[in-house]
Amino acid sequence: MALISVKTILTSLSLFHITLAYFFYTNPNAIADQALVYVLGEAMGMPQTTSFTTPSSATSFLSITLLVLGLSDLLTLSMPEEIWLIHYWGSQAPLRITVFAFVSLYTYFSTPSYGRAGPSRMSHPLAPPNVFVAGSSMGGAGGGGTGGDGLRNRVFFTFAFLEFLSWFWVWVTLKEEASSFVARKRRRGSASNGAARGF
Repeated sequence: MALISVKTILTSLSLFHITLAYFFYTNPNAIADQALVYVLGEAMGMPQTTSFTTPSSATSFLSITLLVLGLSDLLTLSMPEEIWLIHYWGSQAPLRITVFAFVSLYTYFSTPSYGRAGPSRMSHPLAPPNVFVAGSSMGGAGGGGTGGDGLRNRVFFTFAFLEFLSWFWVWVTLKEEASSFVARKRRRGSASNGAARGF
C-alpha cells in the first residue's frame, strides 16, 4: 500500500495547476522568482527569461489552459473509481510521462550552453563565453528562430521536469492501486458467485 493514495496525489497536482494558473494570470514574475526555478535553472545551465516579468497575452493563455486542465483533472476524480483508476488515468499517466520527459529533454539539449560558446552543451569549458538570452531568436534579429526558442528557459524547464516527476509518481502509485482494486473486485465476484451457488 502506498503512503499517499493516487487520488490525493492527483488532487494535489490539479490544485497545483489551478494555483499556477492564478499566478500566471496575476503575477507571473512570482513564479519566475521562485527558489526552485532558480536552483534547477542554475544546476541545469538554463538561461533566465524576461517573458514572465509582467502579465502578457501568452501568460494569460497559459493560465486559462492550466485552469481548464486542473479543473478537468479534478472532475475525473468524481467518476466511479473503476473508470478513473483503471481506464482514464491508466492511459493518461504514461502519456503525460512521455510528453513531459520528451519536452524536458528537448529543452535541455536544444538550449545552448548557458554562458559558454557554441550551440552545444559539450563545448570546451575554457571557450570564451557567448551569453544566450532565452526567448531571443537564434538566427539574429532578422529571424531564423522558431517557436521552440521561447521554451528554452528555466521556468519552462522546471515546469516540465516537475510534471515529469509528478506523473511518474502518479503512474507508479496508480499501478499498485489498480492491481489491488482488480484483486478486490475479483474477490467480491468470487464471493458473490459462491453465495449464489449456496442458494
